[in-house]
Amino acid sequence: MKKFFSFFAVLLLAVSLAACGEPDFDGSRLGNDSQLVMKYKVFNGTDSQQLKLEKGDLLEIQLVNSGEGVLRATVQKDEETPIFEQDDVSIDRTTLEIGESGVYTVTVTGERARGSVSFIKKEKAE
Repeated sequence: MKKFFSFFAVLLLAVSLAACGEPDFDGSRLGNDSQLVMKYKVFNGTDSQQLKLEKGDLLEIQLVNSGEGVLRATVQKDEETPIFEQDDVSIDRTTLEIGESGVYTVTVTGERARGSVSFIKKEKAE
């Protein structure tokens, strides 16, 4: 009986400690082939979205990290050199003109990050 209570106590302690961890993501996410928009209270991990972009399109990027954590972001076509890369972002807003049509992967990584990111395609003017 003593072994049962010891086992139960250890199991309860293990479950309690696992529940104390910080969540991976607490927020909202909208992603499709023309945008990635995330707003979060907590972001721990990596998320990515493929965007279909045409030559001349504009990609409006806004990154906000209002917490003490770290936020990283890249935009890359296939295995080519990234056309956008930011490490340890606090606030950044920029617009990229796309030089080559194709599918681009937006990758965002957060470590205790808090804030928002948006990558929104604006079609080229005809």
